[in-house]
Amino acid sequence: MPPPAVPPPAVPPPAVPPPQEPSTGLLLFLPYRHLENRVFAALAAAGFDDITLAQGRIFQRIGPDGTRLTDLAELAQVTKQTAGFLVDQLERTGYVRRTPDPTDARARLVRVAERGHAALPVAQAVVMQVEAEWRAHLGPRRLRQLRQTLTALREITHSCP
Repeated sequence: MPPPAVPPPAVPPPAVPPPQEPSTGLLLFLPYRHLENRVFAALAAAGFDDITLAQGRIFQRIGPDGTRLTDLAELAQVTKQTAGFLVDQLERTGYVRRTPDPTDARARLVRVAERGHAALPVAQAVVMQVEAEWRAHLGPRRLRQLRQTLTALREITHSCP
């Protein structure tokens, strides 16, 4: 009679690495992405469903008196060619227009156009709503501290006003 079968030794399950805390960068990004998603959902619901995330990141950097394409590219951290492509798309859909720069006859400014002005209040209302939610969740003091901390970080991470 053969010896009884010996079960193979139990193989321990693979070690699961301990959960890692998300980086500070990710913690900064997640609330922003949530805000951005809410803005784009509201824009789409209001009929502004033809603007992309990339276009929006250019659009939101246009100053009240217009901004040169090279400055938009730098602020959005994209190439001038990419910024030009995105501005072309925004111009075709009526969100922006190009006008001569009064300070330099060779340059042009990208300005918010009629459709862009119509979309701005929709986006601004969502930003205000989300910030109110954050204030309710964190409390006014903690939100103020968060804003002060982020403003201090901005001094070493971002060159625009």
